[in-house]
Amino acid sequence: MRRTFVLTYLMMVVAQMIFTTYFHFSPLCMITILPMMALCVPTKVSTVWAMVIAFATGIAVDLLAEGAAGINALSLVPVAYARKWLITIIFGTEPFDHKENVTTRKYGFARVSFATLIATALFLAIYITVDCAGTRPLWFLASKFGISLAASYLVSAPLINLLSYDDRR
Repeated sequence: MRRTFVLTYLMMVVAQMIFTTYFHFSPLCMITILPMMALCVPTKVSTVWAMVIAFATGIAVDLLAEGAAGINALSLVPVAYARKWLITIIFGTEPFDHKENVTTRKYGFARVSFATLIATALFLAIYITVDCAGTRPLWFLASKFGISLAASYLVSAPLINLLSYDDRR
């Protein structure tokens, strides 16, 4: 991995901690960029290592910002597990065959955004289900999911290019 990727990734972890700590607009809205970060882990990294990175990232956010230990890690590890499958379904096997990263320059903003939306939806489905754990009605869960998905996408979309670098540059 390039050093700039690692530094950018760490800065985004700090940004997620800031979102988690200071941006509480309502109980219906949470902002997360963690699924986008898990999706942008370079394709050279195996699924197991991507899951380890996701777990470490989730635990760091949980312990330093969230307060509920394990909820981000629990939600992010399945996203890292599904990363290879998701990239293969949307972009084909080419990123893994050529060990290229998924970039908006090569695959287009729409496809990368679609992958980010699916990863974020998976993350939020797990997070909201575990967080509310039978204490909220279905309308609340659905509203929180929809509003959080839209808000998280609006924050993640401009940040995708920061992590998805092109190796050929």
